[in-house]
Amino acid sequence: MATICRVSYVALVLIAGTAGLLTSSLAEDFVPPLRMLPSEIASRAASFAKDLTFPQPVKAGDELISSQAAFLKPDGDGPFPALVMVHQCAGVNQAIVLWAREAVSLGYVVLLIDSLTPRQVSTLCFGPRNGVNLFRGAKDAFQAADHLRQYPFVDPTRLSFVGFSWGAMVGLIVSSARYAEALGGRPFASVASFYPGCFRVSRPNTPSFDIVSDDMKQPTLVLMGATDNETPASECVEKLHEAKSAGSAVEWHVYPDTGHCWDCRQLDGRSKTDLRGNLVSYKFRQDVTTDSSKRLFQFLAAPHRGK
Repeated sequence: MATICRVSYVALVLIAGTAGLLTSSLAEDFVPPLRMLPSEIASRAASFAKDLTFPQPVKAGDELISSQAAFLKPDGDGPFPALVMVHQCAGVNQAIVLWAREAVSLGYVVLLIDSLTPRQVSTLCFGPRNGVNLFRGAKDAFQAADHLRQYPFVDPTRLSFVGFSWGAMVGLIVSSARYAEALGGRPFASVASFYPGCFRVSRPNTPSFDIVSDDMKQPTLVLMGATDNETPASECVEKLHEAKSAGSAVEWHVYPDTGHCWDCRQLDGRSKTDLRGNLVSYKFRQDVTTDSSKRLFQFLAAPHRGK
């Protein structure tokens, strides 16, 4: 996954493709309360790219590669719990494929979606392309969930969302009850977000809004790294506290001495200077990957999920 700086992540939520396009900037300080984008603007932002066509289900196997969408199921008739899984800003990669395989091995159906390739987009790491932004990603996720609900081997009451980096930010959008309504989506049983950005977006003559909302009604888990300087945990924790105080069903954990994309073995040892001049270095952490897997699947399997 290409490096994603804080400023470029703000660009990911821009509404692109119309004469009303406005440039964005990031407010340096968080000022409560949390703010949301008006529903009509969110809905419009999700409409600039065409809907995806989802793959047909297959049994998980070695044929799954790190550059394709996939619809995987365990052996048997089910009904199984299911996951909609969403990639980082550069698309489906080795790390998320391993997560998909692990989930299937634990008895989950997985619909791993690709919001980029069908729309001739190679990366969103420096802003939206061809109408693909966070709200379009959220609409993709809701439509993927509807696709899963058509199959008798899927338990629709145990249908959850898991996202990473860009996909984690999509997760924070889908966890909002008001955004779900604006995008015509049925709520997931639960949402898990790995190392998201939690920015406040401000545009001239348009209401500013936070990616974190105060109306996360379904259980939401956020996992972050304390030394992540692409999507800093410090920018999330205060807002997550605010959301929880407002009644959101959110929990989180910050791993010490852990950077961005800790599960990305393919990026281990790589580094890049981001747009703010920060040197971002990737370090694969097997211990954190193992612990975050444990936390994720315990969270998904909690007795109240889907009820």
